[in-house]
Amino acid sequence: MSTVSSDAAPADEVHGHEHPVRPLVPPHPASTLADAGELLRALAAPVRIAIVLQLRDGDRCVHELVDALDVAQPLISQHLRVLKAAGVVHGERRGREVAYGLVDDHLAHIVVDAVEHVQEGK
Repeated sequence: MSTVSSDAAPADEVHGHEHPVRPLVPPHPASTLADAGELLRALAAPVRIAIVLQLRDGDRCVHELVDALDVAQPLISQHLRVLKAAGVVHGERRGREVAYGLVDDHLAHIVVDAVEHVQEGK
């Protein structure tokens, strides 16, 4: 009959973990992971990150983004097309202009968290 001594390491320390081991998460469908990868690729360009940061405070027209980011209008429009195709932004016509906004706040959180993470390391 074996006994366990009171000085034995807790189960989570036996494997070198400082935190309790969490159960494995069921795998996501491959299509979901592919779509998430496409979304992250759409957010990967520095100008697109800057656009998302501008839009987190509200809708903006192209000329407002041009002024705020000091980037040429054709380049802003091109990046907005990529973000729109990826489902990151939507456009709403306001007279002769289109105001762009984020589809939802999750996207702003992804970008803000990434920027903050990079700043913490500096």
